Amino acid sequence: MKHITALLCLTCFFACTVTAQKPRFRALAIAENGGHHVAFSAAARVWLNQLAKDSSFAIDFIQKPDVIDSAYLSKYQLFIQLDYAPYGWPPKAMAAFEQYITQGKGGWVGLHHAALLGEFDGFPMWQWFSRFMGGIRFTNYIASFASAQVKVENHQHPCMRNLPDTFPIEQDEWYTWDKSPRPNVQVLASVNEASYQPASTITMGDHPVVWTNPSYAARNIYIFMGHSPALFQNKAWTTLFRNAIFWAKGN
Repeated sequence: MKHITALLCLTCFFACTVTAQKPRFRALAIAENGGHHVAFSAAARVWLNQLAKDSSFAIDFIQKPDVIDSAYLSKYQLFIQLDYAPYGWPPKAMAAFEQYITQGKGGWVGLHHAALLGEFDGFPMWQWFSRFMGGIRFTNYIASFASAQVKVENHQHPCMRNLPDTFPIEQDEWYTWDKSPRPNVQVLASVNEASYQPASTITMGDHPVVWTNPSYAARNIYIFMGHSPALFQNKAWTTLFRNAIFWAKGN
C-alpha cells in the first residue's frame, strides 16, 4: 500500500510540474529589423519577454512575414504586429492572416506602423487590411515629432482599465489618414490635436488613435502610439499595451 501511495504521489508530482511549466498561451510578434523603428522593436522585445515570463505565456519573434501560413499561425493564440507595415507580405501570409482574423483563430494587437496603409515601396495597398482598420488610407505625419495628450473615450472597455481620463505621449509622429475610422470601428481613445507641442498644421479633426473593429471574429485592437522606446517608461501606455494583450488573447 505504501508503494502504491508513493507511486501516486510521484505521478502527481510530475503531472503537476508539467502543468505548471506549460504556457498559458503562445504569442507571435512581428517587428521590423531596419529603419527608425529598430530601437522601439528592441525595447518591445525586452518588455514582452519579461511580461511573458511574469505572466506564464510564451512568445516568439519574427522579422518578416515570409514564414507565415495557416499552419504556422495555428500555433499561436495571439498575433502582435510591432511596427510592421501591412504591405510587401507574400500572398500566402496575407491569406493566412486574413483567415486568422476573420475566423477568430486568435487575437491581434497592432501598433503604429500597422496602419501605414497606402502604396509604398512599389507595393499596392492591402485593401482587406484597410477595411480591417476602418477603411482608412495614410495621408501624412508629423515628421519632426510632437508631444500630445491622449483622451480616453471608453473607460468601460477592458483595454482602458486603470487609465486616467487623459495621459501624455512625449514623442510620436501622429499619422493622419484620409478620414476618421470612427464610423466603422469602436474608438477607445483619441488625440487632442490642440495639445501638440510644438503646434502642427498636420491635423485631421476627429483623430482616433486607439480602436477595435468588432465586425471581425478575432479580438483586435490598434494602438497608434508605438514609435519611441521611451514609451516603455510611460505607465499609462504600458498599462494600455498590457491590457490589450490579455484582452485580445481572451484572458
